[in-house]
Amino acid sequence: MELPAENKRAALLALATLGVLLVAVLTVFTVFDGDDEQSGNGGAVASSPAPANQGEDTGGTGTGRPGAAAATPIVSVPELVRAHAVMTQYMAGLNTYDHNSSTATWDAPLLAMTTGELQMKQATVLPSGKQWAKCEAENCSSKGTALVVRDAVISDDLVRGSGRTVSSLVKVTTTRVSAGKSTTETDEWLVSAKDSGGEWLVSGFNVFGLGDVGASADSGE
Repeated sequence: MELPAENKRAALLALATLGVLLVAVLTVFTVFDGDDEQSGNGGAVASSPAPANQGEDTGGTGTGRPGAAAATPIVSVPELVRAHAVMTQYMAGLNTYDHNSSTATWDAPLLAMTTGELQMKQATVLPSGKQWAKCEAENCSSKGTALVVRDAVISDDLVRGSGRTVSSLVKVTTTRVSAGKSTTETDEWLVSAKDSGGEWLVSGFNVFGLGDVGASADSGE
């Protein structure tokens, strides 16, 4: 049975309206789906913080802190070598002599290695009295060698202005021959050397742990 013309028109209108609505719905879904993809991908990338450059040394010092610099040593290695040399030469020379030695020639080179203070002049002497008389009678001789064991104190006395001082433990071995008999003795001394205008000079020494010989109020000890 054929539908009336009015009913046909109504059915076609309904189908047309339904088609338009379907197209509109599909269009909305397509637009919103694209927006979600952009916000899910591009948005996440944009909000991610850049990784921090950990350990960056902008100061070029290896400390990680801009402008940080290593502390300057009180005494450089070459200076320390010179200080050790004058210590060992002095202590070895102080224990090297024989029965023919004379104060006039023996003490001058040793005193040249010291600060020249009164205390050092009094300490830089040959044996005397009965000890020297025995040495002459028995044709004695003494030979000293010295070695720096370790550094004890390296200082720069800014308060008293006495300058830089190195105090080191020095081992001195002395071999003595008297009346044909040989004996060897080893002692440890705390020896100090002072920077005097770029030259290192012995300013004091003492038997380790037993009190000063040659130290003064201005020696920096």
